[in-house]
Amino acid sequence: MASFASQVKKELTQLEVHPEHARAELSALIRMNGTLAIQNHQFILNVQTENPAIARRIYALIRQVYHHEANLIVRRKMKLKKNNQYIVRLATGVNEVLADLEILDPAKMTLTTAVSRRILRSEQRMRSYLRGAFLAGGSVNNPETSRYHLEIYSLYSDHNAGILKMMNHFCLNARTVERRSGYIVYLKEAEKIADFLQVIGATSAMLKFEDVRIVRDMRNSVNRLVNCETANMNKTVDAAQKQIENINYIKDHAGLDSLPTKLQEVAEARLAHPDISLAELGTILPSGPISKSGINHRLRKLNQIAEGAQAGN
Repeated sequence: MASFASQVKKELTQLEVHPEHARAELSALIRMNGTLAIQNHQFILNVQTENPAIARRIYALIRQVYHHEANLIVRRKMKLKKNNQYIVRLATGVNEVLADLEILDPAKMTLTTAVSRRILRSEQRMRSYLRGAFLAGGSVNNPETSRYHLEIYSLYSDHNAGILKMMNHFCLNARTVERRSGYIVYLKEAEKIADFLQVIGATSAMLKFEDVRIVRDMRNSVNRLVNCETANMNKTVDAAQKQIENINYIKDHAGLDSLPTKLQEVAEARLAHPDISLAELGTILPSGPISKSGINHRLRKLNQIAEGAQAGN
């Protein structure tokens, strides 16, 4: 069965987007998963992934935006049952594509690692860039089987900062942490993870996530109520047991007829009915019903008499 993260990514790869938004998504995919090689004094771009749907997405976006023909290469891993590697290779117009995506500075012929200002000025471009970033370096836990957690990995600090800024533009309360091999931006709150899935266009995954979250929260609430009720029942049983022990002590050492009439009838009623509640106990007294608080007051008096007698012995 496919993981929840792979289901999210499959949905994202099937979205149709406007060419301008495709550029933003492609910018994240290439910046995060792309490498450059030089052949015959020209750049060759390789964008690598283990997900065939993402590879097809990259291939389609390059054709859609730049009308260039890329090659799709599969490298089969025979050892340790590792996943195949899928490489989208672009051998023509690489400088043009990277410059247009603001990954390459054509004047200095240097690569940039930060998210471009053009992306950060447009909310729709930010959504598309975050979609590409999640496809390239994102993961999300299955809400049915584990704690809530979504993250996006970045190799560079300034790129990580851009991801964090964009996510918090959408009020997602994202946080960041440095790892030995890079950086991650992450979400821990279930509501914010659902909001992020909505932001990047994974509507079906968001609805599934919310369904699971609601059921889990309801189950947790029921469990808390049951635990609370069980604790209250245990406290009630313990209190009743203590009352009976104290009444028996008075009975054995002084006799119940040594008690005032009102306390004696409560003591006798409690011994005769050890399992009933205080409210029920108040309805069976010979002198007439009294309130739960009245019963509680008399039982406390009996406890005080027994404990006083025990302390004196």
